[in-house]
Amino acid sequence: MPQHTFYGRKRNLFDPHSTAPFKLSRSKIELFTKCARCFYLDRRLGIAQPPGFPFNLNSAVDHLLKKEFDIHRAKSKAHPLMASYGLDAVPYAHEQLDEWRDPFRGITYHHKPSNLLVTGGVDDVWINPSTKELIVVDYKATSKDTEVTIDAPWQDSYKRQMEVYQWLFRQNGHSVSNTGYFVYCNGKRDAEAFDGRLEFDIKLIPYEGSDEWLDHTLLSIRSCLNSASIPIASRMCDYCQYATAVGDALRDPLFT
Repeated sequence: MPQHTFYGRKRNLFDPHSTAPFKLSRSKIELFTKCARCFYLDRRLGIAQPPGFPFNLNSAVDHLLKKEFDIHRAKSKAHPLMASYGLDAVPYAHEQLDEWRDPFRGITYHHKPSNLLVTGGVDDVWINPSTKELIVVDYKATSKDTEVTIDAPWQDSYKRQMEVYQWLFRQNGHSVSNTGYFVYCNGKRDAEAFDGRLEFDIKLIPYEGSDEWLDHTLLSIRSCLNSASIPIASRMCDYCQYATAVGDALRDPLFT
């Protein structure tokens, strides 16, 4: 039976005595934003949160969308979705696009004030032919009866994700539009039968991003990593609350 170890990971840990830039993914910035304690346990002590289950259907949608937009990218033509929303854009063709999309490479930038090597794998990049500004694009997939939006509090993470990507492209010398887009695919649930086919309504949702928070956050991350003390547990973090409750139960004389 396979064993899963969540404790004592030795690789990709922050060493406060090292002068080398420390690689930090977009997802780990999000982890810090949600819970500094979980972030510290992960990046300093090698204790990661239990992994979630893979969303294979979402991955399939992402993969197919990339293939579809690549067809129009090769022709330097707008996708019909862009035209239907009156958006002046075409998929951006660039020799580094595959690298930018790769979650293990992504687009990177060395933030010297924090000595962090920030990286993130983007879903897609479009360009406005008139302004020559790049447009950061993120694919999302769900299945719900109501109209999809990005207005729920838990979707703030989507917005921060977009803003990190916009920041990364700007730091790499690209002119980037403040407005990014979510290509949101909503699986229809009102068909009479499945018949081996899942159809989607596709909505293009604009988002006006601001990356002004990122420089300060990176400095806060560096300060957190340099600290010899574990941050306090967050009351908003389910993982922290669970771990605290387990610890309290184990210390209870009734159960020892």
